[in-house]
This record gives sequence, C-alpha cells and structure tokens, in this order.
Amino acid sequence: MTTDTSLHSERRDHVLVLTLDRPDRLNALDASLREGIPAAMAEAQDDPEVRAVVITGAGRGFCSGVDLSGARPATNPETVADPLDELGWVGRQALAVHGLEKPTIAAVNGVAAGAGMSLALACDLRVGSSASRFRTVFLERNLSPDSGMSWFLPRIVGSSRAADLIFTSRDVDGEEAYRIGLLDRLFPVESLLDEAVALASQIAALPPLAMRSAKRVLQHNAEVGLEDALRYEMAGLSYARRARNDAVEAMASFREKRPPRFTGT
Repeated sequence: MTTDTSLHSERRDHVLVLTLDRPDRLNALDASLREGIPAAMAEAQDDPEVRAVVITGAGRGFCSGVDLSGARPATNPETVADPLDELGWVGRQALAVHGLEKPTIAAVNGVAAGAGMSLALACDLRVGSSASRFRTVFLERNLSPDSGMSWFLPRIVGSSRAADLIFTSRDVDGEEAYRIGLLDRLFPVESLLDEAVALASQIAALPPLAMRSAKRVLQHNAEVGLEDALRYEMAGLSYARRARNDAVEAMASFREKRPPRFTGT
C-alpha cells in the first residue's frame, strides 16, 4: 500500500487502517496528505483483499483541517483557486473517500476541524470517544464550507442542525456528537481504534460483492424518489447475486449453523 510518510497504512486481515501521521500539526492536511489520501483510496479500491477501510489520526488529533502554517496572505494571487479547476483538491478528496466502493469508518480520536471534519463526514460511519471534538471552522477563516461539508453535514444531522454548526463554528464534543448523529458509536478512549477495527472486521466478514451493492444502493437512493429507489434495489440484487459461491455459502452456513466464509466470488 501507500508509502507516504505522512499517511501510515496497516493491514489487519481484510481491514486497511490508514493513519494520518503528522501529530505535531494535529494531522493537518499538507501537500503530501492531500495527494496521499486519494491515492490510498484508489489502491484500496483495486486491492481485492481490502474489504473495509478505517481512517484515523496519530496522537491527540484526527485532522485539524488544512495546514495553514506556510500559507501566504489571502490577497496573494498564488493562493486563489484555479478558476478552471471546478473541484479543487478538497473536492477530489471528498469524491475519493465517498466514492470508494468499500465501507469506510472514521475513527475520530480527537479534533476534526474544517476539511478534517469533512474527511470524517465523507466516510460511511464515524466512531469516536469522549476525546472526539468537531468544529466546522470555515466562517472563522472568512470562508464558506468546502470539501463536501455543505453536502455531507445536512444529510447526517439535518439541515437546521448543520446550519447551527456551520454558522456558529462552535465545538461539538464526543457526547453531543453521538447524540446528534455525527458519531455512530461511542467507545472508550483507550480502545477506540481496536473497536473501530473490530467493527470494520465485522463488516468485512460479509459478502464483498453484496456489500459493494449495498453501499451503491444506499448512496444512490438517498437522492431519488421511491419508485426509482425500488428499481435500483432490484438492480443491486442482481449485481450481488453475481457472487454465486457466496450465495451458496450463505445458505450452507445457515443450514450448518456455522460462521460463513465469504470470498467475493
């Protein structure tokens, strides 16, 4: 997998753990991470042995957003986004994480702010602890939301709550994040990553092709009416049934009262 020194990768059976590894900067997104995260998603997509991905941060932060330590003043033309680049690196990062056809889990071990919060939002699931902290940040920097936040956040917590978090840029701790749906599971601080990997392993043990279909159906049907959603569900069923060996194994393991062993074939 990726050899980027700012992005550490580790395989735990069928789970890929990606750790943003700039703890001295609370894992702020520098040029190396901006390139490394989409590249790691592409590698995970192409690796049949990877069935789920966990993203976390080293040290006491998940990701504090864009690294501004070397930024020039905003009046400098070099800092203005290329008008011909309609997505920017933040958009490509959001698409890379959200578009991965395998389940993703953000293990939010500390602060997730700005584009770092958006990185967590782009994942399918978010788990955290009492040490987790979210902050939208953008308005504090005289910016409006980017990196997918304006799309992800309302879908996760609702439109008015998203407006509250963006307009006030207030801190949201782990307990509140769990209460409002920003976090799907709340674990002890000391076992967060192990719990996240255990959850990912539970997901990875299920049929890979059916899991890919389930993720596609969930994402597609969030944006369409019921009739279109029902049609897409049927298409998803047909896609999942292409894994004939897993279909046989599902029935055999049920009859034999044993854990299934799915291969994706």
